[in-house]
Amino acid sequence: MKVFGKLEPQQRQNLLVLFTAGILFWSSMASLLPTLPGYVADLGGSKQQIGIVMGAFAIGLLVFRPWLGKLADRRSRKLVLIIGTTVAAIAPLGYLGFKSIPLLMLIRAFHGISIAAFTTAYSTLIVELSPVKHRGELIGYMSLTMPVGLAIGPAIGGFLVEYRGYTPLFILSASLGAIATLACSRIAECSPEVIADNVHKHATSRIPTLTLLGKILRDRALAIPTIVLLLYGLSFGAVSTFVPLFIEETQIDLNPGLFYTAAAIASFSIRLFVGKASDRYGRGVFISSSLVFYGLAMAILSQATDATATIIAAILEGGGSGILVPMMIALLSDRSSSAQRGQIFAICISGLDLGIAIAGPYLGTVAESLGYKGIFGVSAGVTFLGLAIFAILCNKTVENSFGFAIGKSEDAYAIEQL
Repeated sequence: MKVFGKLEPQQRQNLLVLFTAGILFWSSMASLLPTLPGYVADLGGSKQQIGIVMGAFAIGLLVFRPWLGKLADRRSRKLVLIIGTTVAAIAPLGYLGFKSIPLLMLIRAFHGISIAAFTTAYSTLIVELSPVKHRGELIGYMSLTMPVGLAIGPAIGGFLVEYRGYTPLFILSASLGAIATLACSRIAECSPEVIADNVHKHATSRIPTLTLLGKILRDRALAIPTIVLLLYGLSFGAVSTFVPLFIEETQIDLNPGLFYTAAAIASFSIRLFVGKASDRYGRGVFISSSLVFYGLAMAILSQATDATATIIAAILEGGGSGILVPMMIALLSDRSSSAQRGQIFAICISGLDLGIAIAGPYLGTVAESLGYKGIFGVSAGVTFLGLAIFAILCNKTVENSFGFAIGKSEDAYAIEQL
């Protein structure tokens, strides 16, 4: 991690505060992963209703992320970051106050705003604090907050529910969000010169969100990553929603929290190396590898009958996520200008949000007819479809795309060359 020694003191301090806030935020989110589906089931929710409630999370993501991205570009990254952590502090208390399925859907949708705000501002701030030639490395290190939170949160959440019930769980989740808000308040804003420069850029190049969305969908450089994220989101939605219920249905002797913890450890471990390596070998080969890992994880889950196979799937799932998310952020950073990076992040990552939104109700219907194993079989096919699209269409020609996907060609769409 010698790269941190090359940064200015203010940059290092901001990154440290961001890292702390990130761990708190993701611990708050992850504490509900193995527990909230069971909470909805205990309130009388069917398999399909569980999927709908969990999938409603993405409604807040989809509706608010473009606006939050614009707000981050034009006003303040810090403001958007604080919006995210504040929602994370409020929403868990709503689960305590509302017991009906429709009201839980509303609270879950509101909770989705937290990730829309936090991830957009967090990613944009990291990119702006990172020298171009070390961008992948710093994104890799700073993205460790997610697997650390995903390792801590489910373990604590599962323990609290088992021994103390749901009320302490929701209070803990809210408290972690509140502490993250205090941490974010200590982030130093950009210098007046930088703010003035950004204002000048946006005064001459303000593009409405719908216009920018249309531009992105017509631009292969940004559209293909968005589509791949959408397909990945379908599979991720299956894992985040249905793994605990799958383990219960198949009577596998495994605490669901351990699945997420194993995945988080794998995600953490691989991010230590992938970011720096991508600065040298390119983003494409790592994105391809991540989709292979994730597809194999889904295939193994669809056939799993014991704890060993389930943990192997968790490790592959964590490794796939640990590579794909930071590499997609780095790829989008390479292909976008700083003046519109917040909006482009927000819209492109909305592909992931849409995938998660579709996953809950659609895969819940699949579960009704094929069971939870059928969900993961469908997810495997979807993930490998994303791999095929990326390998064929991720660059200007099929030949260049395949070369970039296996690490043999440079990114022809990169604005800032590494």
